Amino acid sequence: MITREYRFPLNSSTRAPGEPLLEVTDVWLRFGGVQALTGVSLRVNQGEIHAVIGPNGAGKSSLLNCVSGLYRPQRGSITLHRSDGPVELVGRAPHRIARLGVARSFQNIELFRHLTVLENLMLGRHHRMSTALLPALLWYGPARRQEIAHRELVEEVIDLLELQGVRHKPVGSLAYGYAKRVELGRALCMQPAILLLDEPMAGMNAEEKEDMARYVLDVNELAGVTVVLIEHDMDVVMDISSRVTVLDFGRLIASGPPDEVRRDPAVIDAYLGEAATT
Repeated sequence: MITREYRFPLNSSTRAPGEPLLEVTDVWLRFGGVQALTGVSLRVNQGEIHAVIGPNGAGKSSLLNCVSGLYRPQRGSITLHRSDGPVELVGRAPHRIARLGVARSFQNIELFRHLTVLENLMLGRHHRMSTALLPALLWYGPARRQEIAHRELVEEVIDLLELQGVRHKPVGSLAYGYAKRVELGRALCMQPAILLLDEPMAGMNAEEKEDMARYVLDVNELAGVTVVLIEHDMDVVMDISSRVTVLDFGRLIASGPPDEVRRDPAVIDAYLGEAATT
């Protein structure tokens, strides 16, 4: 993988390419009488774009919610490998998991529509800002220097995602494709070790999907960020993913390289359909 040199690295992981970064082991999640995840295990390696696919209701978003701390599974382990050793994520609050290097986007756009693109991106830095209240309110000394440094990193994200022309526009005035790109950028501004993207291309036309796929590749290849991607567009999944995991009714039914998964009979039956074999 060839990564671009950044003054402020956008990838906080120190793992070598191919080393395990995230391990999900025997995770079970139940809501009342509904079994959302049944003994799901997978491994995401440093440098991958790892796609998670499956029919509606397969448990894909539930899996990401377990990793990011929004849901707590009844059984199983979720381990993030860091330079200071493995860290168990199950039982930790979402904001603490974010500080450990796990960032995510959501199916629906979750931005502050009245704020500008730049202001929304700066919010992605809040967990790394540590200035005391009074200097922050008066914006002097350490607070000013810290904000300038954070702004420099945000500008690198703006350049990477080609948001220069809309940086001062309110998010609510942007076209849908731009807004989804801003949400990707805000997650990237967290300097994640791993980035969880929940259907980043949902609702987009063909041109917007092509653009977003390119930006996801840039985040992975130029910024060096490992990506876990939920996506329904199989052409996109097969084109940009290095590994694909398939869920069906909360169970893992296949995992491997895209070409191998595409030919798996269980995947064809559960999700891709007969057209995938042609």
